[in-house]
This record gives sequence, structure tokens and C-alpha cells, in this order.
Amino acid sequence: MKITRENKDALNAVVTVLIEKDDYATKVEKILLDYRKTANIPGFRKGHVPMGMVKKQYAKPVLIEEVNKLIQEGLNKYLAEEKLDVLGQPLPKPQDDIDWDSDSFSFDFELGLSPKFEVDLKGKKDIIQYNIVADDKMINGQVENIQKQYGKLVALTEVAKDSEITGVYKNEAEEIENTVTLTLDKFKGKSTAKQFVGAKAGDVIALNTKGLYEDDHELIQALKVEHDKAHGLNIEVNFEITEINKREPADLDQELFDKLFGKDGVKTVSELKVKIKEDAEKQFVQQSDQKFLNDVTEHLVENTKFDLPAEFLTKWMQSAGENPMDAATAKEEYIKSEKSLRYQLIEAKLMEANGIKVDFEDVKESAKAMIKVQMAQFGQMNPSDKELDDIAARVLSNQEEVKRLSEQVVSQKLLGLYKEKANVKTKELTYDKFVKEVYGDK
Repeated sequence: MKITRENKDALNAVVTVLIEKDDYATKVEKILLDYRKTANIPGFRKGHVPMGMVKKQYAKPVLIEEVNKLIQEGLNKYLAEEKLDVLGQPLPKPQDDIDWDSDSFSFDFELGLSPKFEVDLKGKKDIIQYNIVADDKMINGQVENIQKQYGKLVALTEVAKDSEITGVYKNEAEEIENTVTLTLDKFKGKSTAKQFVGAKAGDVIALNTKGLYEDDHELIQALKVEHDKAHGLNIEVNFEITEINKREPADLDQELFDKLFGKDGVKTVSELKVKIKEDAEKQFVQQSDQKFLNDVTEHLVENTKFDLPAEFLTKWMQSAGENPMDAATAKEEYIKSEKSLRYQLIEAKLMEANGIKVDFEDVKESAKAMIKVQMAQFGQMNPSDKELDDIAARVLSNQEEVKRLSEQVVSQKLLGLYKEKANVKTKELTYDKFVKEVYGDK
């Protein structure tokens, strides 16, 4: 077998694979001899079928299969030996006139070559690393929520401004009948809340759904109607009050603290607020890091310039997936995926240049950390190493989960690299200000 390459340009090449009789003849002959021993052909005893008849029936299919195997093996070996960094897979050039009666065969394959480029993490523009802090407003709000959540309900005879009201929304024509518990601050208009104040169990209040809540998605939950139906819904519904309660906030005492954090985990309101602040800011770190990672990714894609073999990749995408695409669809898909492909190449370059690798132990430790967090949510604060190892083994038997965890480990290692080597500017702000700055008024 002889393999040669012609570089069309820096990103495209054509590899020619020449297969001659000496490459396949012995193997084909052996397979045909084996066929002869087992062939069942009417009129002949097994093992006594004339070789000429076996060749007539099986020689060409066997030859084609063996040539295809040789091509695949030869290409893989060639790409490895030549250390060619290719994108996608070699694409065979169409050949409609292959003479399978010939002794030698020549096949051409198009290659898309990975571009040569350098990555500079030190851009001219600083990338912001947000340090999100929990302010007093947030902490006090969390304390109030805890007191409400663990408080007790006291029955009332009539609705007051701070009541919790249970009742049934009804509209027979629209087949609406749904029981809910609500508070008056959920309604959009003050006039709606006024209709409830002073009402008693058994009273029925007529409401119009248009503008009843700030968001139509709240209407979906209240009426249990379909998403499309809720948007712009303008009908009258009746709300029949069945129960009225007032939630008295729980006392901030040791009983509540122990219920939340275990025996003597927190002893004072000040310690409670410190704990709330710590827990909130741990969650904020994840959001801040994800924003930072997204910004660095965008920066690298925008500022690392290189060309791609776009025509080759578009052609390759036509046959790469489970369902073949036509040329127009493949072009659309390539345009959609180009930015992602660019970042994959940049990421691979950075990992190689900085010796970043992910091994099984990394993935296993990531799985155990994830499991530990999940167990803590159910009150299992100190699982044994054996418990973690056993659960991790089950998790890692799922290849999709292994892939997901591997990607997370890569992201974490790259995050550390970016924080160390990129131009980073730290900016401290509250969560509300972070949301407003990053996402606007949404």
C-alpha cells in the first residue's frame, strides 16, 4: 500500500491511497478457501464446491470488504505517523468507475487540516471577575422568609392585608377549577386586593384575568391552564374563599436554629445572619465564575484569529450525523456551530500549552464532591469514604455522566488558568446590582 499527500493550501489536502494486489491477495484467498469449506451449494458436498464457483459468487464482495478495511487501517496509521491534526474525518472523493477486476486500486480522500494559531490570554481589555456579596437587605429578607416558612398558621374569620387565603378559581365555560393558596401582594392591582379585605370563608369574589398578575406565567399556575391560553386571557373567574389564615413568624430561638443547622450549629441571630451570608455567597461564586468563564470564552473567540476549512467542514457535516443533510442545511448548521468549533480548537491549544489533562481520578473526585453535596441536602452531612466510592462507581458506569463530569472538570481547570493568566479586574457588588448589570432589568 502506498499513501501520498498533496497539500492544496494550509487548510486542505488530498490523500491518495494506492492498494495493489500484494496488499490483499493472500487475505482474500484465505477467506475464499474458508468459504469453500462451509459453503452449502445444491449439487455439491460441503467442502467439495469447485473453487471457481466460490470465486464467481463471493470473490468480488470479499475483495471490496478487504480493500475497505485496508483503506481504513492505512489512513488511520498514516494520520498518526504523520501527526496530522485533522478536522472531522477524511472524505472520500466520489468514484463511480471503480474496476474491481483490476489488480490495483486508487482512492482519493479530502482532508480538512487544523489551522496554526497562537492564543494570547492577555488581551488589551480587562475581563471582570464579579465578587457578589449578600447585603443587609438580602440577609434580613432571608431571615423573614425563614420565620414565615417555619411559622405557624392561625385561623382568621375574615381576610386582612397579610392573610394567606385558600380558595378555588372557577369558570365552568372554560372548565377551570383549581384550588390555590395566595397572598394579596401577588395581585397586580391594588383594587383587586381591596376586594378581598374583610371577606369571609364562603364568599365568592368575581375577578377578571386580564392584568390579574404581573406575569402571565403566574396565571398559568393559578388557573392551571395551558401556556398559550394564559397569554392574553381575558375572562371572568370566580374565587370562592374556603380558608383564611395568618402566618405568625417563628421565634428566632435555639429550637429554630437547631432545626435549621443541627444541635448548637448556630446560637444567636448574629450567627444566623453570618451563616446566611456565607451560604448565599457560596452560591454567588458559582454564578460569578460562570459569567467569568462565558466572558473569557467570548473574548478568546473574538480575539484569536484563524481561518477554518469551511467548505470541507460544510461538506463533511452533510454525512457526519445520523441523518444526512443537503448542502443548504449543512451550510446553515456550519454557520451555527462555527463559534463553538473555534472555541474547541482554542481550548485544546490552551490545554496542551499549559499541560492541562483530565484523568479518571479527577472525574471520580468530581463525582464524589457532587454526591456529597446532594447527600447534605437530605441531612447526610458526613458520609463515609466507602459510601461515596460505591455511589460514585454507579454514577461513573454511565458514559453520559462520565462525559458531563469530564467537561465540568475541564471547565474548572481552565477557570483556574484564566484567573491566573488573563487580565482580570475584580468588581464587588450586591446580587441585585449584579443581576441588573449583567442581565439588565429582566
